[in-house]
Amino acid sequence: SAPPASAPPPDMALRRLLLIAVALAAAAAPAAAFYLPGLAPVNFCEAGKEKPECKSGIELFVNRLDSVESVLPYEYTAFDFCQAEGKKRPSENLGQVLFGERIEPSPYRFTFNKKETCKSVCTKTYDTTKPEDKQKLDFLKKSMLLNYQHHWIVDNMPVTWCYDVEDGQRFCNPGFPIGCYITEDGRPKDACVINSEFHEKDTFYIFNHVDIKIYYHIVENEALGARLVAAKLEPKSYKHTHPDNPDCSGVPMDISNKASGEVKIAYTYSVTFHEEKTIRWASRWDYILESMPHTHIQWFSIMNSLVIVLFLSGMVAMIMLRTLHKDIARYNQMDSTEDAQEEFGWKLVHGDIFRPPRKGMLLSVFLGSGTQILIMTFVTLFFACLGFLSPANRGALMTCAVVLWVLLGTPAGYVAARFYKSFGGEKWKTNVLLTSFLCPGIVFADFFIMNLILWGEGSSAAIPFGTLVAILALWFCISVPLTFIGAYFGFKKNAIEHPVRTNQIPRQIPEQSFYTKPLPGIIMGGILPFGCIFIQLFFILNSIWSHQMYYMFGFLFLVFIILVITCSEATILLCYFHLCAEDYHWQWRSFLTSGFTAVYFLIYAIHYFFSKLQITGTASTILYFGYTMIMVLIFFLFTGTIGFFACFWFVTKIYSVVKVD
Repeated sequence: SAPPASAPPPDMALRRLLLIAVALAAAAAPAAAFYLPGLAPVNFCEAGKEKPECKSGIELFVNRLDSVESVLPYEYTAFDFCQAEGKKRPSENLGQVLFGERIEPSPYRFTFNKKETCKSVCTKTYDTTKPEDKQKLDFLKKSMLLNYQHHWIVDNMPVTWCYDVEDGQRFCNPGFPIGCYITEDGRPKDACVINSEFHEKDTFYIFNHVDIKIYYHIVENEALGARLVAAKLEPKSYKHTHPDNPDCSGVPMDISNKASGEVKIAYTYSVTFHEEKTIRWASRWDYILESMPHTHIQWFSIMNSLVIVLFLSGMVAMIMLRTLHKDIARYNQMDSTEDAQEEFGWKLVHGDIFRPPRKGMLLSVFLGSGTQILIMTFVTLFFACLGFLSPANRGALMTCAVVLWVLLGTPAGYVAARFYKSFGGEKWKTNVLLTSFLCPGIVFADFFIMNLILWGEGSSAAIPFGTLVAILALWFCISVPLTFIGAYFGFKKNAIEHPVRTNQIPRQIPEQSFYTKPLPGIIMGGILPFGCIFIQLFFILNSIWSHQMYYMFGFLFLVFIILVITCSEATILLCYFHLCAEDYHWQWRSFLTSGFTAVYFLIYAIHYFFSKLQITGTASTILYFGYTMIMVLIFFLFTGTIGFFACFWFVTKIYSVVKVD
């Protein structure tokens, strides 16, 4: 029988490209094999046969516990489970800390190829008359009610729980629940459907025993030992009558909601080892990959997006080339000035097209920040495509993005300064300060408020004070000085030369029809880019909020390129129509036209929250929307900048080929 649909989707694993790269590297290099950073295989051998290159002890690490019904993850130590005494925690990188991952050693220890049956780990006793014990037990019950999931790691691989779902498929979930609850009317919630013995009303059943199966592959070169290729477990519940000498049989461990007196929970495990000849170390994530739902939908959606984009590009290119070509030929053939008087369309506004926009300071600051985000996204996705930022390299994606953002202060300062100067701005100090502090400041303030809520809730996703200081140091000591350097070179260079001169007196803009007014154009402009990305958006939101691991960076890079093309084309097309209607205010409009995609993103995120997530509680809701606002702002700057640059290039191009008297 399958767990219900609300069981969270699986954390996703490594992209195949990485696996192939590792496999090729392993095959190509004999003794000193080359592996991607942090991903070299570990060899294991039986006790008594240890060598420097192979060890017998297998450590199990525990990660934070999370739930699909709450945004708040908690550390393993927040629960009253068996703790590992006096062991050092593995160090986490910046990305892991920002994502709230807290990896800790566990009391579960195995020796390679040594079978253990029903081994006791520890026994926890709760006296419900003591407030402290009652509080611990209540926290455990609450987490079972919200279906919190354990995430265990063996040899840098998730320990998975595989079970049958509909259509005879097996589904491997890289987490397993703490326990489950039978409601007052006898309805089993979440994982309680797996066992018919779970039937007492208003009762919690805790999974206090795990059957672990570790699969290994003997390395071709016998001398090296074995490599682990999978770790699977099955959670069980037993009420051990003799906790000191458990036998792992009998009735399940139930905790009545109204229980009083003493409650004893004994934690045990069994472990077996199985040789697996067919799976190689390099392809060990594949079984999680293949149990992943939706991968076929993915291909369909990509094809869909591509067809739409090709169709769009064809239309845009045809309209642009044919119409523009005719326009330019017609304008350049005209001899007498009488013809020019009768002429209409985009040539008429040549004396106003490069007139500085209102609020030029703000626009230049947005362009600087947008450029920073654009380059950061491109480089991060490029590295992810090469497999350097895979899920096996925990936290690498976030670390890479933050470091790149800090180092890309120079292009931000340069772009902001160049455009501010070309808009005729004089207050260069204000411009540099705003570029350094406005957008990053908004993001940091939002992030800080979210962190205070997490801290108040005691969640592991709350960022420690030391890390906050480190982030501020990166911003103030590296990013800001780099922005100043970029701005210095931007202001030193001559202003951008325009192909046509600007008239002294602004031209009057004629009455506009409905569809050439600013607002309808801006609203229409965001639809096309959003149409290309919304399926990917579903997978990305799933990976963030439903704890799936995202591994389809190849697809994502493709969608990123498609997004850039669509934003550019949609903006250029609308820009051309507005110029033909003799409206020369193109700067802000081009930025907002493609930037409006972010508004559709926000609407989609709200829809996703109400239709797909089962999040409960005020804190979780505030956190969801707080983090969504950060994503929307970043996306707004990113798409708006693409639109502005496309339109700027287009305008410069068409006015440089037309003859002006």
